[in-house]
Amino acid sequence: MTRLCIHNVRAVLPDRVLDDAVVVAEDGVLVDVAERAGPPPPAAVDGRGAYLLPGLVDTHSDGLEKELQPRPGVEFDVGFGLASFEGRVRAAGITTVFHATGYYGDDSKNRSIEGALVRERAIRTRMCDGQAQLDHRMLFRLDARDPDGLAALGETLEYYRAETVPPLVSYEDHTPGQGQFRDLDAYARLYLGEHDRTTAHQLMAARIAERDGRVWHREVALDWLVHRNGTVRVLGHDPVTADEVADLAAVGVAVAEFPTTLAAAHAAREYGLLVVAGAPNVLRGGSHSGNVAAADLIAEGLVDGLSSDYMPFSMIGAAFRLARDGRAPLPVAVGLVTRGAARVAGLADRGRLEVGARADLVLVTEDAGWPTVRSTWSAVDDRVLVGS
Repeated sequence: MTRLCIHNVRAVLPDRVLDDAVVVAEDGVLVDVAERAGPPPPAAVDGRGAYLLPGLVDTHSDGLEKELQPRPGVEFDVGFGLASFEGRVRAAGITTVFHATGYYGDDSKNRSIEGALVRERAIRTRMCDGQAQLDHRMLFRLDARDPDGLAALGETLEYYRAETVPPLVSYEDHTPGQGQFRDLDAYARLYLGEHDRTTAHQLMAARIAERDGRVWHREVALDWLVHRNGTVRVLGHDPVTADEVADLAAVGVAVAEFPTTLAAAHAAREYGLLVVAGAPNVLRGGSHSGNVAAADLIAEGLVDGLSSDYMPFSMIGAAFRLARDGRAPLPVAVGLVTRGAARVAGLADRGRLEVGARADLVLVTEDAGWPTVRSTWSAVDDRVLVGS
């Protein structure tokens, strides 16, 4: 039996902060969370009054892509990049990460189906090789207008048939003028900024025309997902209108990922969809593409979970920023990156400091108003692994 005891911590529970707490885990499961009643055992870890949080759950991380290709023309081996990124993720307090992997071609982001297949194989190998220091999972990004991507994803999902928790699939349409980039000027600034305005808009028009030639595939892809209901957990990506959310709900979509408007987020609540927003949006005070601010959605109680999107440390930073600014009590803010995010992923065994929960733990101090991760413990294969 492996046993871990951490004392002298401020344990962030779902509804309160428990001061001078003792947390005990055995074989990767929490067996005691309580106020200290006596001297700690000799082998106990002294938390020195720091906050103890559940391990963070990141349902959408693009970070591996950037780890593998940190600048144009530079690409690292996928095995090396995955191990490197794992260290970066653990240092951010994340113990469960869903690697967002696009099954489509997009030259502007250097994405390809072939690259997706390589990354998926590497991640699946890491899941099973006994060396992982955290729980690696997949978020499959399905381009609604890419027939080749749909075929490749269908083959890949055969490897996940035995999973007790259905894998996540994000249904997306990144055609300029849709979703996040319904503002065409915003799209041009972000992806075509090296061109003059006339050239940028010509390139954008060509992109739209090319993708409109495959608009028929949107219904094919959605119908394919409907028929896989129960074997995948579907996220509707960048919904804009209440009608769009209603259509997603009607076919069994479980989550509205990054709603771009207040109306879409309200509709998600009305139709029973969980809502994910971006943690970088919280830290920056708004969307980089001019859409609704995540903090405004949180203020109205419309967000269930925050994801890192492209910056791992943004999750814990956003939680403490929300608490510091008085937008949410610390237990509520932490819940957005722990138990709320776990609900989004369909993972009922983690994200809270409660007896019986998975013993993923993060020790955090607050320095000059910002959090610093001091230690991370991950429960993998019924054991607790100690991080730095």
